[in-house]
Amino acid sequence: MGQVEISNEQTGVEVTPSLLEYLVKGAEVTVQAAGGSPLAEAGIILVDDSYMRELNRTYRGQDCSTDVLSFAMLEAGEGEPEVFGLEQDTELGDVFVSMESAVRQAAEFGHSLEREVVFLAVHGMLHLLGYDHLEEADRTLMREKEDEVMAMLDLRREL
Repeated sequence: MGQVEISNEQTGVEVTPSLLEYLVKGAEVTVQAAGGSPLAEAGIILVDDSYMRELNRTYRGQDCSTDVLSFAMLEAGEGEPEVFGLEQDTELGDVFVSMESAVRQAAEFGHSLEREVVFLAVHGMLHLLGYDHLEEADRTLMREKEDEVMAMLDLRREL
């Protein structure tokens, strides 16, 4: 992958060098596993629930926070093909991850904060690459790709 820019826009949750390394590697592995361009670029922005709520309200009309939002630079319009397997160097877009949500979810699921944040970033990156989960078949495909990437990162889901 060409470049992954990570920006920490929150102060409530410590962001360790290890987490930053995992995020970069997670983005790279996701693009590789999804057949994206090795020159692709993306941003991962770590925010708090308040920031995420504002994004969700402004861009999705939902007045609540969420754990992850993706804003793709290339989105297929009606009747256009999906974006899978980008072949040119391109700015994929940005993934916003709520660190506060990640802390809660890591505790709820019983795994590390690193695993949860990286999973959310991988999920968001897959959205940038054209994956979605509105229909059951798409949800299954996306979950399989998430599991594949997380296994490659040795951050499998705890059962």
